Amino acid sequence: MTDLADILNWRRLDDRITLSGQPTEGQLADLQALGVTHIINLGPHYNKGALVDEAGTVASLGMQYIYIPVDFDSPTDKDFDDFCAALESLSETQIHVHCIYNARVSAFFYRYARAGRGGTEADAFALMDGIWRPGNDWADFIGSEKAAGQPNRYAGHDY
Repeated sequence: MTDLADILNWRRLDDRITLSGQPTEGQLADLQALGVTHIINLGPHYNKGALVDEAGTVASLGMQYIYIPVDFDSPTDKDFDDFCAALESLSETQIHVHCIYNARVSAFFYRYARAGRGGTEADAFALMDGIWRPGNDWADFIGSEKAAGQPNRYAGHDY
């Protein structure tokens, strides 16, 4: 699978999973052309920059759409459980996971690795750290006592 570096905060997790910030409708078509069959969206539809009808666009391209809206100020264990269930039900498919900026997604994959469910913790941290360093409510979500009480910081801005 080729990389689509023009998508905001594009990252490749492995040979079947990619992640990013919000793709445009055209970029969703590019993902489909790469062989992606499933889109998982962790960004609520009401967020600035979200597509008006992403589910419809994804369906029209012949892909499956999984929507797990994660409140940025309050990620939950249920959100994570839904994310894990979705990933694990798609173990043989090409998946693209996104939110608005790739902050939620990268934190979810970090927690996923920390839980021993896929990838190494070091690789998942490096992927997340290239985008942001979670603080506030995210510190508890990802299990980082060190980040507790810290602000969310974004690569190139605060570090």
